[in-house]
Amino acid sequence: MSEPIEIILANPRGFCAGVERAIEIVERALTIYGPPIYVRHEIVHNKHVVESLRAKGAVFVDEIDEIPEGAVTIFSAHGVAEKVEDAAKARNLPVIDATCPLVSKVHKEGQNHAGQGRQVILIGHKGHPEVEGTQGRIPGGVLLVSEPNEVDLLVVDDPDSLAYVTQTTLSVDETRATITALRNRFPNIVGPDVRDICYATQNRQQAVRELSQIVDLLLVVGAKNSSNSNRLAEMGSENGTRSYLIDDASLIKDEWLEGVRKIGLTAGASAPEELVQGVVERINALRGPTLVRNHDGVKENVVFKLPRELTNIQPSSAVGD
Repeated sequence: MSEPIEIILANPRGFCAGVERAIEIVERALTIYGPPIYVRHEIVHNKHVVESLRAKGAVFVDEIDEIPEGAVTIFSAHGVAEKVEDAAKARNLPVIDATCPLVSKVHKEGQNHAGQGRQVILIGHKGHPEVEGTQGRIPGGVLLVSEPNEVDLLVVDDPDSLAYVTQTTLSVDETRATITALRNRFPNIVGPDVRDICYATQNRQQAVRELSQIVDLLLVVGAKNSSNSNRLAEMGSENGTRSYLIDDASLIKDEWLEGVRKIGLTAGASAPEELVQGVVERINALRGPTLVRNHDGVKENVVFKLPRELTNIQPSSAVGD
C-alpha cells in the first residue's frame, strides 16, 4: 500500500487584516442599516466572498451613478480616486470607507511628496483598482511603472525632485528591482524601502518561498484578478515547483496528483479558509486519506480598527421601522 499524500499548509495564508476589516465593514453595515448596502467594485478580489455578501443584501456596482441617492455606500479595500469620493458627495451618499489602512498610508505618502513639490512615480500594475485609486489621490497625477525596464522610458520634469510609492500587493522582488532601477537612473529620488510593502504580502510570499522547496506540487487558492494570489503561484513556479492558481477545489485535476507525495497549499490574502479546507477534502476524495500539517511561519496579529460610523451604534437606532 502506497504512503498517503502529505498536505502542508502554508503559514500565514488567506485573509489579511485589511480584507477581514473590509468584509466586517460590509457585514456590520448590513446589520446596522439593513439591506441593500451598495459597494463600489468588489469589496475584495474573491468571487466567493462577493457572492456570500451579495446573498446577505450587498449590491456591487461599477460606478457611483448606479447607486440610488441617499443609499449607504461602501468603498472597497483597494481605495478610490478623489473624483469618486466627490461624485458620492454630489449624490448625497453616506459613505463608509473600507480602504485598507496600508493603502491609505501609500496615499498619504504620495500626497506628502506632491505637497513638497516632488513628482511622484507609482510602482504598480496598470488597471488594478488600487493603482487607479492611488493615481487619483495624488495631486498633479503620477507616473506609472510596472517593470524595471520601464524606468528608462520615464519622462520626468526634474530628475532631482522625484519620489516613488508602491502598490501594496506587488512582489517584494519585483519592487526591489524597480526601486533599484529608479535609484540608478535618479540618484536623488526618495521613497520607502521595500520593507514598507504590505506585511501580509511579504509574509505570504516568504511562506511560499519556503514551502516550494520541500513539496512536489503547490496549490494557491485565489482569484485570477488577485495580484497577490497570482504572484504566489508565480513564485512557486520560479522555484521549480509545479504550481497552480485555483478559485476553489472544483478546478483540481486528478492528473496533477499523479506521482505527488507532498503538496503545498496556500491562499491569497482575499481567499477564505473554507476554500482551503475544501481543497483538502477534494484531495482526500481523489487520493484517499491524506496527512495534513501546518508549516511553521510568521504568526500575524495585526488588527485594523473599524470606521467610526460602525462603532458604538446599536442596530435599532439606525434602521427605520
